[in-house]
Order: sequence, then C-alpha cells, then structure tokens
Amino acid sequence: MTRVYLYDTTLRDGAQTYGVDFTLADKRAIAIALDDLGIDMIEAGWPGANPTDTALFDDLPGLRHARFSAFGMTRRSGRSASNDPGLNKVLQAGVGAVCLVGKTWDFHVTRALEITLEENIAIIADSIAHARGMVTEVLFDAEHFFDGFKHNPDFALDCVKAAADAGARWIVLCDTNGGTLPDEVERIVAAVADVIPGERLGIHCHDDTGNAVANSLAAVRAGARQIQGTLNGLGERCGNANLITLIPTLMLKMGFELGVTEAALSRLTRTSRLLDERLGRPANSRAPYVGDSAFAHKGGLHVSAVAKDSRSYEHIDPAAVGNVRHIVVSDQAGRANILARLGELGMAVDHKDPRISDLGDLVKMREAAGYAYEGAGASFELLARRLLNIGAPQPFFRLVSYKVVGERYERIDADIETLAEATIEIEVDGEPLMVVAQGNGPVDALDAALRQALEPVYPLLQGVQLSDYKVRILTPEDGTKALTRVLIESKDTEGLRWSTVGVAPNVIDASYLALQDSLVYRLMRG
Repeated sequence: MTRVYLYDTTLRDGAQTYGVDFTLADKRAIAIALDDLGIDMIEAGWPGANPTDTALFDDLPGLRHARFSAFGMTRRSGRSASNDPGLNKVLQAGVGAVCLVGKTWDFHVTRALEITLEENIAIIADSIAHARGMVTEVLFDAEHFFDGFKHNPDFALDCVKAAADAGARWIVLCDTNGGTLPDEVERIVAAVADVIPGERLGIHCHDDTGNAVANSLAAVRAGARQIQGTLNGLGERCGNANLITLIPTLMLKMGFELGVTEAALSRLTRTSRLLDERLGRPANSRAPYVGDSAFAHKGGLHVSAVAKDSRSYEHIDPAAVGNVRHIVVSDQAGRANILARLGELGMAVDHKDPRISDLGDLVKMREAAGYAYEGAGASFELLARRLLNIGAPQPFFRLVSYKVVGERYERIDADIETLAEATIEIEVDGEPLMVVAQGNGPVDALDAALRQALEPVYPLLQGVQLSDYKVRILTPEDGTKALTRVLIESKDTEGLRWSTVGVAPNVIDASYLALQDSLVYRLMRG
C-alpha cells in the first residue's frame, strides 16, 4: 500500500504552542488552506474544551477534499460510555470522525488514573465500541505508546488490540513525550504491524529530540500509513511533526501517494507562510523546502555550478514546492553571483562588462563597512541599477535636513509617556516641502514625517507598510558610539515584499537610509 494519509492537528495540538492563540477566523482560514493543500483529515479541536473550539464546531467551513474530526478522551473510570458527558459531547459534535485518546503506558494507568490495567483496557474497548455506533470513523490515539511499549510491551499491545477489535479504523501510536529515536520507532511499529495491519496504523510524534519528522518517516517505513502532524511543526513544548517537511519528502523522495496533488504541492510555501502571517511572526528562513534560505546560494563556487546545472547544489526544483532560488550577493560573492542575481532582476548585462567587477568590488567594500545585502535585496537592486545605469530610479525626492527630538513626561495618572517629534525638509522636483510629525519613538516619528511629505505627491506610497525592523550593533566595543545596521522589511497592499538596509553611527541615521531605500524602491517599481 503506497497511499499515506495525512491527519492535521494544527487547530488542536498546534494551538497548544507557547505564544499561539488562534481566533475563530484564524482556525477557519487555516482549515480552508489545509483542505486546499490536500490534507485528508483536519482535527478541528476538542468540542466544549474552550469557547473558540465550540464556536468552530458550530460553524465549520465547507471543505472540498478533507474531512473534519473531533478530539476527545475515552470514558472516565466509573462511568459507562453512554453516560459520560465529555465523551458524548465529542460524539455529538456533528462531524463524521472522532479521535479518542487513551492510556497505553502502565505507569500512567496506575499512577495518574489509579486504576487496574484490566479496567483501562475495558475503558478503551467500551469507548471505541460506543463511538463506532455513533460516527462513521473512529481513531484511537495510543498516548505514550512508545514509552509504554518499552516498559511493558504486552500491556501496550493489549490496549491497541482492544481498540482495533472494538472497531477503530486507525490505531495511532503516539510518542507523546517526544523522547523516542528513529531506530526505536521503526522497530516498535514493525512489531505492532505483526499484530495490527499497517494500513490501520498511524504515527503521532513530538519533536523533543528534534526527530519528529525522522520518527514519522521511520514509522512509514515500518508499515504505518497515517501520519499526524501540524503546519510548520507547531505544538506544545518543542512541537509536533512538521507536515510541511513531511509532504514533499514523502512525495518527492519516497514515492508515496498522498491526497496532495503536484499542483497543490506547488502551493506548499504559500501555505506555510499563510500560517506565519496568521500568527504575526516572520517565516523561518531556514525551514526545509519552504524557507527563504532553502535554495539560497552564497558561495561563488556554488553559484557558478548552479548556473550550469541547478542539480549540482539543489536536491529538488524549488518550483515544485512553490519556492524560488535566491542568489545571495555578499562579501563572499564571485562574478557568477553578481551575474546570476542580475539575471533574476531582469538586468541583461554582458558577462564581459567590466562594471560587473566594479559592482562586486563595491558590494564587498560596503559589506566591509557594515552593509548586508544578502538580507536586503531591494537595496542591492538600487545599488546595481545606479552603478550599471539600467533602469536606475529617478531622483523622486532629495533630503535637505531632518531633526528629531524626544520628550518624556509624567502624566496626571502617574504613567510615564514618551513622545518623539520629527521635522523633515525635502525637495520634490525642486520644490521644498517641510513636515512635522509625531511618533512613539524617533524612528516612528521620522517615518511618519517622511510619509506625510511624500504621500500627497506619490499616492502609491499610501499602501506601503513596515512589516519588520531589525537593529544590530556592529561595533559593540564602541559603546553608545557603535556603528549600527538597520534592516527593514516592507510590504504593500498588492502583496509585494522587499527589504532594505542602512548603516550609520547612530540608529536614526541608519533607519532613515533604510526607509529612504524602501520608499524609492517602491516608487521605482511603479
């Protein structure tokens, strides 16, 4: 059986990530994206566990491919399955599938539940049988299965056999503490597959040793045919198995069939970044397959080889997962880097043009002075177009001067408030403009003043937003006189994103240089 089924638990397990708090709108948008990707089953949450999950089950979005499941626990000790309010709330959630979690580690049974091993097995069997009579598909999450198997394999196997015999479609083996290693997972799953067919086995891994993806793949090699995971590896503690990494690995490396089509796979990067946008956090640039650095080439030797045949330093075509190749220009760049990067920018230059060497030398000289063009592609493009005189930006405006002052005072309610004010004078087509603006800090005030001056002249800038701002002190040994580098990421309402850099002995000057490049770049793009 070459078909592997994908079960996403981002909306439930992923919501337990430290610092993550999904809104109802977030959950609905993520569910639609998962469906569009081709996920087979989406765990909507635990009905009744919190207001957001309850609201989601009351208004689930329509799906084209995936099915929703509800998560819950097996019945409590001392209650029958039909008389357990928590269990029946899950079964009455209005979805056709439920995933019930139960104990399979004898340590938990005797210490946490304080019941006998025999009663625990009866709880599992009763709960699954009752659920099977009320919904179409039942999954049993065998909690702490690997720890339980290593401690008492007979009991762990008896638990999952009870669930299988009671009618569970999937027996999901959970590495709940995330401490099992790939060789252990493969050996144990193979042992279970001798008792329960692999086409009924799933795997649910946590990443506490950094092996959640490897453990999931090991389980598949041993016969498991369902993988549970989350987008971008969200999850409590160190996270869950990352479906964004698993999907292309299963399809492109191992040849398994998924519900994900080639067309959907080409939207993988977009799906990963949609989640980060929802969380209000930057994407992981070093993420396998989908990160900005996944197909970035910096060393001149690498770039030269990639220009001849991308297979020399790329294990897949980046377009297969919706990513793109990045040729990084830095102080390590060779002539091949410069030519490749110019080609990406659509700047046709003869490879014998001596200005290519001039541009390379200028980049190296400026990076030695503190600039970092590998993270500021827009600033590099401006530099290159000006030096090569290819589509060089016109002088949209000229800075005459600016002044920034700050005031810190105590309000009547005794709270401290800080207010900054910036005065900026610029020239546009020879006409002087002076604007005064306030902000919650000197950079914010300077940005506000610059925009107030330019937006009436260039309405295009009204859609520009600053999406990230990073400051790095380059010469900490100089104390408050240290050289400062500012990296700014900007975006607009049309979906364009770009990054710029500024370097100066103080953070305000460095910020202005990066802001200036950002606005000039957007105006140049038109």
